Order: sequence, then C-alpha cells, then structure tokens
Amino acid sequence: MSGITPEIVAEHGLTPDEYDRVIAIMGHEPNLTELGIFSVMWSEHCSYKSSKFWLKKLPTEAPWVICGPGENAGVIDIGDGKACIFKMESHNHPSFIEPYQGAATGVGGILRDVFTMGARPVANMNALRFGSPDHPKTRHLVGGVVAGIGGYGNSMGIPTVGGETNFDPSYNGNILVNAMTVGVADTDKIFYSAAAGIGNPVVYVGSKTGRDGIHGATMASAEFDNDSDEKRPTVQVGDPFTEKLLLEACLELMATDAIVAIQDMGAAGLTSSSVEMSDKGGVGIEFDLDLVPVREDAMTPYEIMLSESQERMLMVLKPGCEDMAQAIFEKWELDFAVIGRVTDSNRLVLKSGGEVVCNIPISPLVAEAPEYERPWERTPPSPFLSAADALEGIDQSPADALSALMASPDLCSRRWIWEQYDHMVMGDTVQRPGGDAAVIRVHGTDRSLAITTDCTPRYCVADPVEGGRQAVAEAWRNLTATGAKPLAITDNMNFGNPERPEIMGQFAGCIEGMAEACLALDFPVVSGNVSLYNETSGTSILPTPAIGGVGLVEDVNTKMVSSGFTAADEDIVLIGETAGHLGRSLFLRQLGDRDEGQPPPVDLAAERRNGDFVRSLIGMGSVTACHDLSDGGLLVAIAEMALAGSVGAELCEPPTDIPPLAWWFGEDQARYLVATPSAEALVSAVGHTSVPVCVIGRTGGTVLTMADGNSIPLSDLGSVHENWLPHYMAAS
Repeated sequence: MSGITPEIVAEHGLTPDEYDRVIAIMGHEPNLTELGIFSVMWSEHCSYKSSKFWLKKLPTEAPWVICGPGENAGVIDIGDGKACIFKMESHNHPSFIEPYQGAATGVGGILRDVFTMGARPVANMNALRFGSPDHPKTRHLVGGVVAGIGGYGNSMGIPTVGGETNFDPSYNGNILVNAMTVGVADTDKIFYSAAAGIGNPVVYVGSKTGRDGIHGATMASAEFDNDSDEKRPTVQVGDPFTEKLLLEACLELMATDAIVAIQDMGAAGLTSSSVEMSDKGGVGIEFDLDLVPVREDAMTPYEIMLSESQERMLMVLKPGCEDMAQAIFEKWELDFAVIGRVTDSNRLVLKSGGEVVCNIPISPLVAEAPEYERPWERTPPSPFLSAADALEGIDQSPADALSALMASPDLCSRRWIWEQYDHMVMGDTVQRPGGDAAVIRVHGTDRSLAITTDCTPRYCVADPVEGGRQAVAEAWRNLTATGAKPLAITDNMNFGNPERPEIMGQFAGCIEGMAEACLALDFPVVSGNVSLYNETSGTSILPTPAIGGVGLVEDVNTKMVSSGFTAADEDIVLIGETAGHLGRSLFLRQLGDRDEGQPPPVDLAAERRNGDFVRSLIGMGSVTACHDLSDGGLLVAIAEMALAGSVGAELCEPPTDIPPLAWWFGEDQARYLVATPSAEALVSAVGHTSVPVCVIGRTGGTVLTMADGNSIPLSDLGSVHENWLPHYMAAS
C-alpha cells in the first residue's frame, strides 16, 4: 500500500483523472516521492498544460535564430562569431509573498538560464506590475521587489539597464515580477541540456540542498486566497555571492571540453533538471541521493528532489573529467559531487540507503503530461469611443493636462527605481535606463545590443488580439528608435485562471495578435515563460503578455541615437499618421477617470514601413534624436525628449480636423518623433514612399511653448515628473 489518499493527491495539485494517468504509466500506485515528481512535472508551471496548444502558433524561426524555445534560453546569431542568449521569466507568486527574496531569486534563476548555455550575462531587465498606489500593501511590495532586484544584480556585478513599472488595481492581490537576462557567447561554445553517453557521470555543483522552495512550482500553478501569506516557506532564499562563484566556475569549465550537457536547477529543482536532461537525450538517469550535498539533517528523498534551493546546476561530464572539474569548483569554494550516471533504461531511478525509492519511466512522464485545449470565449468588443465622446466633461488646456499626466503614477519618472540598480557596472552600458531601449556594447567592439521590455495591459483587456499585436509592435518600435535592427523576442505570458473560458480567451487572443505581429515584423519568439493563475479569490490581473525584445546596432558611433533633444534650432518631425485615438488612453484614464473604448488599432504594414524608414534615417545620420510614441501620446513624447536633453521646444498649431486634446494625447500607433537639423532634407528622403511626415515644432530654450500661448518651464515639468515616486515611497 502506498498510502496515497485522494486528499494527498489534491494537495499535490493533480486532478483525479491526472492521478489515474499516473497509475496507468507506473502500472501501480506511486509512492510519495514518485507522486511528488509527477506533481511538479505536471504542474502548470513546468508542463504548460493549458498553454502548449496555443504557444505552438507563435513563429519561432528566422535565419539568425540558432535555438528557439525548448532550451534554457533562446539563442540568436549577432555576427562576428557571437551569439546573444536571452530569456524572460516570472517570479510573481513568490514576490507577492516575500518581495525581497521573491524578486532576488527571480533574477538569480534567469541569470542561470542564460549562463547555463555558455553565455556571460551582460544585462538584466525587468517588467514590474503593482497594485493601486493607495492599496495598503503596494508601497511595501515596491520597496521589497526593487531592493531584491538591485541586491541580487548588483552583487553579481551585472548591470540592470532598464525595464518598466506600472500600477493598476488589478494587481492588488497578485503583483507581477518578470525578470529578463541577456548574455553573449561564442557561437561555437553554446551548451545544451540533452544528456548523452551511457555510463557518463552526472554531477551536482553549486550550493547545498535545503528545504526552501519545496512545492514552489506547484504554488506558482495555483491562484491565491486569503491565506497566501502562509505559503512563505515555498519561497526560495537566494545568495548572489554564491551565484557569482557558480557563474565563474561554470564558464571556466566550459572553456574545456568536459561538459556533455548542463541544466540549471530552477523550478522543481533536481527533479525537472534530471528529467529534462534525460528526456531530451533519450536516456535514463540513476542517482544515489545519499551523495547529494545537503545543508539540513534527515532530508527525505521527496524533499531532496523537490527542493528549489538556489544556485545549483546539474551536469553530465565526459568520463575521466571528474577530477579536473572538481578542482575547478573547489577552487571557487562550491560543492561538487558525482551523484549518478547516465543509463540506457530511459527511467529515473533514485536510491537512498541502498534501496530504490523511485523508479519512473521518463518518456511517458514527459510525453503523456496533460495537455488541455481548454474552453475559451473571445473577449467581446468594446464600443468605439469617438474623440468627442472621450473629451466630454474634460476642460483643460494641453499644458495643464500634460503636467497632470507627467506627474501621474503611470508616467512619472522611474529614476527612484533604476538608481538603485548598478546600470553601469562592466563598463559597456551605452544608453542608460529611461529611454526607449537600453543599449549595451558587445564588449571590445563598436556593435551593441538594444534591449527593451513592453506591454500595455489596458489594451489587452479591451481587445486581446489588438493588445497582443501592440505589445510586439511597441517592443519593435522601442528598438528601432535607437537605430537597432530588431531581431527576436522573449515573452512572459501573465494571465489569470485558464479554467475560466474568458481568461483562456484572453490568452488565445493575445497569442493570435502576437503571432501576426511577429510574422509581419520578422521578429520571432525564441524563448519565454507562461505564468497562469495570477488571481486572488477569483479576481484576475489584467492580461499581461510582457515582451522582451533584442536588436542589434551595427555601429554605436554612427548608427545610433537616443531620445533626448541634443541641440537648439532643430526641426521636430512626426512620422506616422495621427487620428487622435483616445480609447483606453492614459489621458482618458487620468483626466477623465475612465477606462473605456477600443484600444488604438495596430496597422502592421504601417508599423513595418514607418519603422524601416526611421531606421534608415538614423543609419544615414539624418536625425539627432528619436522617440517612439506610446503611453500619453504626442505631447508626452515631446516632453520626455525635452527633459531627456534639457532642451525646450516651440510647437506648431495642431491640425483643425482633430480636437486639440486628441491630437496631443491620442495614442495612435506606428508613430515616431525625430529631431533633425533639416526637415526639408528629411522630407526629401521620404521620396516616393507613403510614410506620413509632419513638422510639428522646433527645439530651443528651456520652455515648452504651445501654439495657444501657454508654456511650461522644463524645470517645473521636470520637478513634478521626478517627484511623484520618491515622495510616494517616502510616505509612511
């Protein structure tokens, strides 16, 4: 008798049907260790059982893609024998329960995903979503998460170069902490996870195993309730100084030819790493758990296999390389233990005390994991909202509206956050946080990587298809605005309970829109993460498909610009078509206290045409500054460019066929602002193309001057823009 009761099965997150499938695979009832292994491997977090059907619809290939989804991270060719390796992952549930450690270990986990493949990490990014600023937990969560991200990244000596932070009441009970890491490797020294070589030693390296994080993957696959704080023991504890040693030791061993396969121990720890390595290689693995380095007494096989203790790796080495590898890891003061071997059994066999305590066939454990095509309902369309209807009851000058928006939680400066991150360490940061995208030099060259994260959840909830298109398109624009050629994306799909058809409909719609945009923009998905059940007591977050984008700047000296105005007496040129779309805009939310209407439509052909044109202008040296238009619209973008460069502007009259407030604050897509010494020369460069171009002002002075005579000193605008977040965080 195994003693497995229906209550124990339910506690492990398995349905009765799923448990029946376990018994069919095993041929008998599992013991508790075997049940735990099935539980974590079949959790939403590890198996993607609700999302696999839809994820297959995303485009993942391009000539420059070396490795798409399925490995620890995605790999793209950036030329000159170099590859960029990157991925984004979530640590949402742990960060809500214990914000410092949750965020810190999220950073640690994504760093390991990247350096496991042979890359030295060169940059971290993040995408953060918190609840309403007036919610009693928000300030505490912001402080803890930012400190955790900074504490881990700074201690590792890897720059955190940007990201995004948003506030919305939908995240009151379930914040989002999405961490992204980008690394650089030689294309001929990329490491994969498929175990091989019957009899080859399987080696455990890094920190010792403790009881922290047990059931972390299962906890991340369930929604919260009023007792969520009691789940604190499932949050891992990180040590960035140990991870720094692990990084250097791994890279040193990777310089040899000793490694056959390598996998970090992330979610589900030793279980997922061993199962994934053996399944990909079509082999078996046998462990003696008595050889696993542990830091607590009397740990059971169940606890050892399910622990999510941090800073650990699993490797398959070539025979005879054990002593050399051990010497490297002991030099870096890390644990090293040969705990097993590769077998031809295609089974996971675990021994403890001389007895077999687990014997599971690996292929069905992976291949027969549940995959659901869950019922879904398409999100009903929101009513169209005309500019006239949107502006009803709003009677403010553009200057006053701009001041209100720039001082709002949605658009205020994030300097308080990014100044806690060391964004200059390693000496290769070319563009700092605060612009459209961070830019990091490929060390020792004039080539650079542009990196961004973006998503507009208020669009996604109104129209998931349009919101999915827009998230990808805006990431593409952010990279383009620096002069970079966009190459590929990673994604972090944050949604509520997929068992609710309306939530599954949001997921399906966002995937549909993302796939369309990726195809139209030659912007494939090479890695990613799905985080579901982001809701508390039935209240879901906004659908949040966060996009992390990477592009390449061929020469930072001649083919790159930043967003700040650089000089007086230059023309400010708007590229792209403006219709004054105020539905779901920040203007309507902040000034009208309304989240209404349809999101702005995304014309992917226009996105491609306008973006390619802007990139050509930057490449020709025709523009001195560039900024994409997104949240807040045209006037907010002008203000951001003026503040970034400490150069004012005098603006032209808006066209008469659009209400002035709609012209200045509409969030129409596929638009850029550029500064140029000669608008005439730029317009002539348009030639026979159909790119809309309009001169809207001229740089100069220290004031923003509107055509109606109202003006705002940059010092006043900068003050309200910079002060909201530090004042909020300083309040008791």
